[in-house]
Amino acid sequence: MHFTMEAQRRCRESIDPGSIAIDMTAGNGLDTLFLAQCVGMQGTVYALDLQADAIARTALRVSQAGYASVVRCIHADHADIADHVPLEHRGKISCAMFNLGYLPFSDKSVVTQAPTTLRALDTLESLLAPCGLISILSYVGHPTGFQESQAVEGWIAQRASRYRIERMVDESNRASPILWMVRGVAGSG
Repeated sequence: MHFTMEAQRRCRESIDPGSIAIDMTAGNGLDTLFLAQCVGMQGTVYALDLQADAIARTALRVSQAGYASVVRCIHADHADIADHVPLEHRGKISCAMFNLGYLPFSDKSVVTQAPTTLRALDTLESLLAPCGLISILSYVGHPTGFQESQAVEGWIAQRASRYRIERMVDESNRASPILWMVRGVAGSG
C-alpha cells in the first residue's frame, strides 16, 4: 500500500470545493498542493512547517501550480495552528493532514516530536468541522518515530467514542508507516 496516496484518496472524499483544509506538516508541499487542488480557487489551505526551507519549497510548489492565492504558508510549529486560523474558519476545517517525521532530503535530526504533535491534535479538535477528517501518517523507522506513533495511538484511543477511526499498516513490515484516518462524528463533542 502506498500510504500517502491512500491518505489523499480518503481526504479527497471529505473535501468539497470552497472548503478549508490544513497541511499540518507542509514539508515539500505535496500534500499542500493536493489540498489546494481539492478546495479549488474558492477554498483556503493553511500549510504549516517549523522549517523555513519547507515553507519556501511549499510556497514555490503551489505558486508554480497556480494556487498561491489559495494557500497560506506559515512558518510555525503545528502546535500553534490556532494562532493562524481566523475565527471565521474555526469549526469549519474539513480536512487536516499530518505527515510526521522529517523533511525529505534535509537534516534528518529535525523531526516532529510527540509533545508538539499531541498539542497540535488537541488544538485541531476545536478547529475541525463536526464531521471533519484528520489524516495522520506516522513513520516508526526513525529514532523518535516509534514514540511519536505510540503517543498518537494513545491520543486516538482516548477519543474513540468521538471519532470513527481507521488504522492502516503493512503487518508484514515491522518498519511500516502507520496511517490513521480519524473522522469526527456529528454531535459527539
